[in-house]
Amino acid sequence: MKTNKEFDNGTAGKSLVMITGASGGLGKAFAVECASRGWNLYLTDLRPEPLQVLANGLHNTYRMQVHTRPCDLADVASRADFLAQIREEGHHFWGLINVAGLDHEGLFFEQSSQQIRNIVRLNIEGTLEMTHGMMAFRDPLQAFRIINVASLAGFFPMPVKATYAASKRFLLDFSLALRNELQDAGATVTVLCPAGLPTTPKCIESIDSQGIMGQLTTQNIGTVANQTLNAALKGKAVCIPGRLNQFISVASSLIPKVAVVNLIGNRWRATRQRVVSQIR
Repeated sequence: MKTNKEFDNGTAGKSLVMITGASGGLGKAFAVECASRGWNLYLTDLRPEPLQVLANGLHNTYRMQVHTRPCDLADVASRADFLAQIREEGHHFWGLINVAGLDHEGLFFEQSSQQIRNIVRLNIEGTLEMTHGMMAFRDPLQAFRIINVASLAGFFPMPVKATYAASKRFLLDFSLALRNELQDAGATVTVLCPAGLPTTPKCIESIDSQGIMGQLTTQNIGTVANQTLNAALKGKAVCIPGRLNQFISVASSLIPKVAVVNLIGNRWRATRQRVVSQIR
């Protein structure tokens, strides 16, 4: 194993794909899908140990090049140091997959100020600064593919997920605007807007609490990663996995926002009451 946390199968010098939030469920799915296609990777997340375990598995299975470096993408100084290290290492990239994100489900005034700040700092600030910084390291000989992970929640205001949904709306609008800016620069931006994904026990619990709709809108994370990469390679603007989810996104644009918010709010209240009654 190399001391700079790189596995090299003789392909050193080839450009890489950067994946943030690589240790999480969706991040791992993207890493595995990229590795299975023979793409060399640079993985980052908050803690080094899970990154190294993932890198070991990918290298042993697919024999491709993997770099890892931990970074707290919610922290300004940590992001600056991370990008400085990338510059020092001299890597070039043809892809960036911004997976890192955070949610604290619950009523806005029941959340702490720190929880609210962390959502904004990671979901918005972290994604923007990584996207801005990584453009400096793009491979000039290849099209640069950017994937930003937003959410189906970004299409409408969501009670109980007010800050999270707003942050994902920001990423949706930002991605579409940036895509237009980069259309003559040999780069594309694809924004992924999934519904529920069974990535953690907490996410699975939340999906289950929503009953039949939660089950119907949930997608397999491996399938989502595969479809998103295919969409990005084709230069598509938006990827919404699942026909029901695509229908929901279209239908939401035809219904007044206040009505949508009331519908979602009533649904979350019913879910919350059902969960409380089960606990009792």
